[in-house]
Amino acid sequence: MVLGPVSGIALLAVLLALRIAQRKRHDKRRLPLPPGPRPLPFFGNVLEVKLDEPWITYKEWGATYGDIIYSRLLNQEIVVINSEEVANALLEKRSHNYSDRPRVATSELFGFDFATFLMPYGDMWRLHRRLFHQVFRQDASLAYRPVQLREAYRLLTLLLGSPKSYDEHLQSRHSASIIMSIVYDYDTAPRKDPLVTAAQTALDIGLKVATPETAAILGAFPILQYIPSWFPGPNYQRSGLNCRKYMSEMIELPFQYVRNSMAAGTAKTSMVGDALQRRQDEGDRDQFEGAVKNTAATAFAAGAETTSSTLQMFILAMMNYPEVQKRAQAEIDSVVGKDRLPTFEDRPSLPFVEAVLRETQRWRPVLPLGVPHATTNDDIYDGYYIPKGRAMSRNEAKYPHASEFKPERFFTADGRLNDDTVRYVFGFGRRLCPGLHLADATLWSAMASLLAVFNIMKPVDESGKEVDVELHWTSGVTCHPLPFPCRIVPRSPEMNADRLAHLVSSSG
Repeated sequence: MVLGPVSGIALLAVLLALRIAQRKRHDKRRLPLPPGPRPLPFFGNVLEVKLDEPWITYKEWGATYGDIIYSRLLNQEIVVINSEEVANALLEKRSHNYSDRPRVATSELFGFDFATFLMPYGDMWRLHRRLFHQVFRQDASLAYRPVQLREAYRLLTLLLGSPKSYDEHLQSRHSASIIMSIVYDYDTAPRKDPLVTAAQTALDIGLKVATPETAAILGAFPILQYIPSWFPGPNYQRSGLNCRKYMSEMIELPFQYVRNSMAAGTAKTSMVGDALQRRQDEGDRDQFEGAVKNTAATAFAAGAETTSSTLQMFILAMMNYPEVQKRAQAEIDSVVGKDRLPTFEDRPSLPFVEAVLRETQRWRPVLPLGVPHATTNDDIYDGYYIPKGRAMSRNEAKYPHASEFKPERFFTADGRLNDDTVRYVFGFGRRLCPGLHLADATLWSAMASLLAVFNIMKPVDESGKEVDVELHWTSGVTCHPLPFPCRIVPRSPEMNADRLAHLVSSSG
């Protein structure tokens, strides 16, 4: 699960949303703003930004202007951080000042204002963070390993039966099932589960429209939010009404499921159930219950989407880099053998698989711009003025040939894994993703299981020759390929449902 800011391809993107009125308080004769492209009157730099893929523009700016860049989209000012060094200096070491969130016009309009990762820094955010910590801290996350392995093995069964539906299995079953089980003690249906469908519909709508660029437009032209929903043409209010309806279902339906289970005496341990059992120790019970409801929905919204999208990136990488896939499979065969499936006990002995996981997160991060941060107070860094109110991209200096998928980059000269765990994809400072340990283990168990059982290959034409795939990408807050053709074929010709069941049972 990824809640925090994530890099464009190599590093983290953090948007510092700053208002024009705040900039006017700055004495320009004292310190300069960071360098950047010259903004046009009123429009700023919005005409230069590739709105479907703004991180590409920010990367190009980084090559011209350096590690820290100032730009403006209409009336929204942005400081682009283009190096891990600067991100650590500001977001980690000065996290007391860089842990706020700006007010984003799209949050309330599209129903995202419940989400912890968009919440302003303050007491309510601290309550949310405490609820997350109780469930997702590193030692607590160890308890979820059986669920993660169970769902990884179920994913294998689904892929064996219908490999062409891999994207549906990843989204509707694997990632969603793990989150729903931990958060609500809810076992999802193999296909078209009503609670998962409601949540995914909400996210599909919201993530496409609730972008920083949309926020900039609505910030400059607030009246666009109030055009009646019946008015013809593109309409933010109509989109907002639709999105808020599904967001409400995503929040309320699974929460009510837990309440009903508790009333019937059938509830088992879960994030929501355990928290509601503790609520008598809280001062404001209504406020606490609302926080439980919203953190649970945040866990699903952030975790299911980013985990399934990262696994799609993994499948894309294995399809396009068969030599990497073969090396990872050879490592699994030498450590695990072919009579069982990988378990978490094998993880320390599978360094190349570990490097494949890291490279998947680095290669095509699913949150190219991350989540906007804002400073609590004006700041100064390296002689530049950082106004009160904060995107980083790939770093060729750290990751040569960054567009290529090269797990070898995570090894030292003597063949050991280096200390670059790509943790920055989960954020910095006090806004570090609370679900990082859960996400890491979920991704590893799925990737190792898939590598053990299947070959992932390009599709073939009528003559049996492999063909390249033309990719189409989602646009919005998250970025991942739309479903693309590929072949997911058992490595062993003897693999069938019975053989797979035997492997699962042999794996404990």
